[in-house]
Amino acid sequence: MRARRIASVTVAALVALTGAACTASEPAPSGPAAASAEASRAYGATLNAAEFAASLDTPGVVVLDVRTPAEYAAGHLEGAVPADINGDFDAAVAGLDRGAPYAVYCRSGNRSAAAIEAMRQLGFVDAWHLGGGIGAWQAAGKEVVTG
Repeated sequence: MRARRIASVTVAALVALTGAACTASEPAPSGPAAASAEASRAYGATLNAAEFAASLDTPGVVVLDVRTPAEYAAGHLEGAVPADINGDFDAAVAGLDRGAPYAVYCRSGNRSAAAIEAMRQLGFVDAWHLGGGIGAWQAAGKEVVTG
């Protein structure tokens, strides 16, 4: 009987821990926690919309939109530099500072992940991208501009 009770408690604890680790929307860290998260952000990290928004405060950050010109015109993050990953991406990023920090996004996160890898091969050293792309950005209530 005691073994069964221990097993039940262990299963309940595992379920609770697993559920806690799977929460879909956690608030973005702020204060010292945000500084710590920024310091531990690895090249190519995938950030959620709140984390990505917070990352835009990184000194010198360049926001890079790797979607098509038509997608960019339909709505983009304010100040974003267009650099179509399916166009002449190498030429689009040729004049950019390889040492600057880059916040990269696309429609869903697939092209931005590819852009991050292409940037790594071109010598860029600090870049991350928006998981879920501009769709996740808008779903989180964040603004886009057109034109």
